Amino acid sequence: MKTLSFEDLNLPESIRKAVSDLGFEEPTPIQSLAIPLMRDGKDVIGQAHTGTGKTAAYGIPLIESVDTAAKRPQALVLCPTRELAIQVSEELRKLAKYRRGLVILPVYGGQPIERQLHALKAGVQVVIATPGRLLDHLDRRSINLQGVRIVVLDEADEMLDMGFRDDIEAILKKVPGDRQTVLFSATMPQQILDLSTKYLRDPRTVRVIHDQLSVPKIEQSYFEVRESGKVDVLSNVIDLYDPHLTLIFCNTKRRVDELVSHIQARGYLAEGLHGDMSQSQRERVMGKFRTGGIDILVATDVAARGIDVEDVDIVINYDVPQDPEYYIHRIGRTGRAGKEGRSFTFVSGKELWKLREIQRYAKIRIAQQAVPKAHEISTRRAELLTEKVRRIIEEGNHAASTKRVQQMMGDEYTSLDIAAALLQIVSGGSPGGQKSDK
Repeated sequence: MKTLSFEDLNLPESIRKAVSDLGFEEPTPIQSLAIPLMRDGKDVIGQAHTGTGKTAAYGIPLIESVDTAAKRPQALVLCPTRELAIQVSEELRKLAKYRRGLVILPVYGGQPIERQLHALKAGVQVVIATPGRLLDHLDRRSINLQGVRIVVLDEADEMLDMGFRDDIEAILKKVPGDRQTVLFSATMPQQILDLSTKYLRDPRTVRVIHDQLSVPKIEQSYFEVRESGKVDVLSNVIDLYDPHLTLIFCNTKRRVDELVSHIQARGYLAEGLHGDMSQSQRERVMGKFRTGGIDILVATDVAARGIDVEDVDIVINYDVPQDPEYYIHRIGRTGRAGKEGRSFTFVSGKELWKLREIQRYAKIRIAQQAVPKAHEISTRRAELLTEKVRRIIEEGNHAASTKRVQQMMGDEYTSLDIAAALLQIVSGGSPGGQKSDK
C-alpha cells in the first residue's frame, strides 16, 4: 500500500491545522485506507485494533461532514464503554479544535443525566454514546436521531460480546435509512458479518495486517511513570545502563524538539530527527550518530525509517507508539547482527491499555520494571568506573598520569588519598545526570 501524507488527503484547513498541532507526521495505515472511502460517502467495515489510529480514521471525515449551522445531532458514534466514549470524545475535540461552532457530547451511564439534558438542549452535532444511555435519551425524547447522516459502531465486536446487539439494532432503526454507516472491529466474528449485511449498504472492507514480531534477543520492559517525571526517569535509565548508542522514539515532532532541549540541558550529547528537517539536516544528524559525535538520537517513527545502525544498545519508547506495528519496528532497531539489545517503554496513565493491546496483538510479554533509584545509579557508576580503571591499567597507557600522581605524592599525600579524592570527584562532583566519557 502506498504511504499517504496528510497533504495527499487534501484536508480542510481547519482539520489540517489541528492535525499539525497534534504533531502527527503522516496517516496511519487504517487512516490512509478509511478516510478516502468515508469522504466518498461509502459504508466502511474496518478491521483494526485499538491503538491503530482508528478514531481519527473515522473522526476526520465525520468532523468534516458536520454542518455547524445546524444545532442538531448529525453524527453518532456508538461505543461499548464509558471509558471509550470519553476517550473518543477527547480525540474528536482535538481534531475539531478549529471548527468553530461544532459541539461534541459524550453520553454515557454513571454521569448525571441532567447535565447531558442541559447540553443537548443547547445544541449538539456529534453524539458519542454507550447504547444503554442513548436508549434512555431516546425514551425521554431528549435526543432525535432523524438528522443523523453518519453512524459509527466503534469496537463493534466488544459491543456484541457485551450483549448490546438488540440495543444497537433498536438505535439503528431510529436513524434514517440513507445514512452512512461505518463499523470498526478488531475481529470479524459471524455476528459482525450478520450485522453488516443487515445494516450496511455495499460496504468497503479495509484491514490492517501487522508484521509478526521476530526479535527474541531483545529484552523488553516498561516503566509506569507520570508524564511530568519522564525526563528524570530517562536520565536515570541512561545513567544506569550507560549505553554506547541510544535511540529514543517520540510520537510527534514537537515532542522530539522538547525532549532534545531537556536532555541537552542535562549535559547529554543528543540531537533530534523528524519530518520538518531538510534532507541535509537529517544526513548531518545521522552522520554524527553513526560516528559517535552524539550518542543519543531522538526521532519520530517516520524520520527513523531507513535507520540502520548496528551498535544501538537501547531503544526507549518515550511515548507508547500509536500502532502495534510501530512498536515492532522501533524495538527492532536494537539487537542487530546477532547482538543482544534492550528496549524500555515509558507508560503514563491511560497509555497502559495501549501497551496491553500491543502485547496481545504481537503475542509478546513486556515486563514491568521498577524505576531506577538513585542508589542503584551510584552503585552502577562506581562499577563502571572500576571497570574503566582496570582496563586503563591493563592497557598500560597511563604513564603521563603516573608522573602526575608521583608529583602529588611528593607533597606527602599517599596514592590511596589521591585515588580516593579522584573517585569522589568523578562519582560525586560531575554535573547531575552527565555521562562520563567512554
